[in-house]
Amino acid sequence: MRSIWKGSIAFGLVNVPVKVYTATEDHDIKFHQVHGVDGGRIRYERICTVDGQPVQYSEIDKAYESPDGDRVILTDEDFSKLPAAEKHEIPVLQFVPSEQIDPILYEKSYYLEPDSTTPKAYVLLAKTLEEVDRVALVHFTLRQKTRLGALRVRDGVLVLQTLLWPDEVRAVAFDKLEGVSKPKPQELKMAETLVDTLSDDFDPGLYVDEYQIELKKLLDEAIASGSSKVTRAPEAAAPEMDAEVVDLVAALQRSLEASGRGGAKKAAPAAKAAKATKATPAAKAEAKPAKKAAKKAPAKQTRKGA
Repeated sequence: MRSIWKGSIAFGLVNVPVKVYTATEDHDIKFHQVHGVDGGRIRYERICTVDGQPVQYSEIDKAYESPDGDRVILTDEDFSKLPAAEKHEIPVLQFVPSEQIDPILYEKSYYLEPDSTTPKAYVLLAKTLEEVDRVALVHFTLRQKTRLGALRVRDGVLVLQTLLWPDEVRAVAFDKLEGVSKPKPQELKMAETLVDTLSDDFDPGLYVDEYQIELKKLLDEAIASGSSKVTRAPEAAAPEMDAEVVDLVAALQRSLEASGRGGAKKAAPAAKAAKATKATPAAKAEAKPAKKAAKKAPAKQTRKGA
């Protein structure tokens, strides 16, 4: 996992440095759109509705339209003046019973890792939350957005779950539920009996996403069969030697030549050839008389001197 944010939990006067990691991931198989005729990839451009020309992302500003239709265009400079700058602190506002938080408010989960050499304060906070059986209501800023969160413990690790603001949950009232008669006691009893027959402890491992499993199986079989629906990936080209590596090798070779070792290696074949020539029979025959003559000459000179 890769950390997406760093900060610290302010637990009274205790400071708990942490790293934030996304706790969940999407296992759905991703697709992209292609042209059904030739398989070409479909791409989208940002087109201006006024001049009909493509617009670079750097040239795009943000516009707000009021309920009355008034439009306000804001630039990056306008947003930079706002006080909602990235704050790297997670202050604990209060500790509340977990059952008092409506599950509809829970949004996304993050793991918190201790970011200090001595994670004693981290362990203290986690253990305290387990003992009091409450969650810590916190306030923090992530990606330029102010958020409310619930801090709890899972398997000894602090988990931060973002919460929706109360006004982000829609109020609901269905007309069809108005004026409906209450269930009869006998109906309630039979329904409760049915619930009892299906009651058990929750085990998430018993449930799998069958659609994704069958979809992956379909794709694997198509690739294995080599059907007309499959376009084989081009073979990867052999990696070229880095230019820096080539220059280094050349520099090392020149260094050897300058020190004489490089030339010695080149002269080695010539030395071997000369040695082979001396070893031939003709060469041996010519070498023997010369050797004897060289031995006799000093003897004659000795006799004359006597």
